[in-house]
Amino acid sequence: MTHSMCGSGARWCARADAIFDVAGMHVLGVEAADGRLIVTVESDQVETGCPSCGVIAASHGRRPRMLHDAPCLGRVTMVRWLKRMWRCREPACPVGVFSETHDIAPPRAVLTVRAVHWAADALAHDDTTVSALARHLGVDWHTAWNAIEIEAKARTGDPTRLRDVKTLGVDEHIWRPSRVGVDRAVTIMVDLSRDQAGCLHARLLDAVVGRSGSVYKAWLKNQPKEFIDGIDYAALDPFRGYANAIHDGLPDAVAVLDAFHVVRLGTQVVDEVRRRVQQDTLGRRGHKHDPLYKIRGLLRHGVEHLTERQQAKISSCLDAGDPAGEVDLAWQCYQQLRSIYHAVPAKGRQIAIKVLDSFHTCPIPEVARLGRTLRAWKAQILAYFDTHGVSNGGTEAINLIIEKVRRLAHGFKDFDHYRLRILLAADGSRPYRNSQNHP
Repeated sequence: MTHSMCGSGARWCARADAIFDVAGMHVLGVEAADGRLIVTVESDQVETGCPSCGVIAASHGRRPRMLHDAPCLGRVTMVRWLKRMWRCREPACPVGVFSETHDIAPPRAVLTVRAVHWAADALAHDDTTVSALARHLGVDWHTAWNAIEIEAKARTGDPTRLRDVKTLGVDEHIWRPSRVGVDRAVTIMVDLSRDQAGCLHARLLDAVVGRSGSVYKAWLKNQPKEFIDGIDYAALDPFRGYANAIHDGLPDAVAVLDAFHVVRLGTQVVDEVRRRVQQDTLGRRGHKHDPLYKIRGLLRHGVEHLTERQQAKISSCLDAGDPAGEVDLAWQCYQQLRSIYHAVPAKGRQIAIKVLDSFHTCPIPEVARLGRTLRAWKAQILAYFDTHGVSNGGTEAINLIIEKVRRLAHGFKDFDHYRLRILLAADGSRPYRNSQNHP
């Protein structure tokens, strides 16, 4: 690197410039003061034209400007920019004296552009908070967030985020404690598309207040036609409101009922039958040493995960506490429901059809009710086998990231702030572990 273009070049250090790494900026010195690093820089601009009349301006000295940069070596880092001042030589020009500009920071900014990008990337990639970032930058919370918010809106408002979405997931969660007149529920839309290698990297597309089919339908209606036409599959939980929204808003997409939630319906039925039998046989809810109460957790397991000892415990407790065999039958039905998604696709489809054709005739009322529910979702359940196993699992993973953001922030009061934070944190850019590179 050469600096013969400017007389100040003799004071520039190529290695320091490489570390600072801002095009057109050169380091004059570095000092430590009050636990902070202060880096003094200047630009290599030697002449410029007046922004009003274009006449080549005359030098008018320098004026230092202090900026907060991204932290360096564990310290708050300040940039002392010796800004060149210029004076227009044209007497009739109204500008008079003006200062140089550079991409390092916009006018009147407190943080460098690099510092803002560093903070926004930290919120997107790491489990951190605005308060922690403000401390590392040496500014208060509001100064940090005001700058980050502009960058966050630019990133989340980029229309290219909606490109190439083939599979759309939807789910809901609670974003704040219950208060009168405040809707606690939020509906989130997630991109569940897979890449050419078949890998799924779920990312949050948007979040809107409310949990209803009308909320989801309104969001779909506000999306561009190219986005709607590109959706091939839509994963959902067994909530009729979302199903109706998909039917109306995504008429060409195939709706797929999430496998996890189908199996969870079976888990709930086993718990309901167990509690009812306990009440019928004991006249009260289960206690610690009651046979059915002792196996309440084991009954939720898949039979393939049970040891011989656990299976023996289930058998003995069912013999002691299930005189009519209702819990045993409900558990067998649950295991059959689970096997739908653990068998090879062709076999799984056969089991699913058998379940749909038989459960609603079961003499146990809870299982019969489950059978009627599954039959109402027959098309969405069988679509699982026609779509190579589309599920809402990636949406649940996004929900975990959202919950972590909410816990770290100790809750949110403003939904717009909350939406930007979770859109940053769950934008799909987090550096997940690559199984090909790590054992």
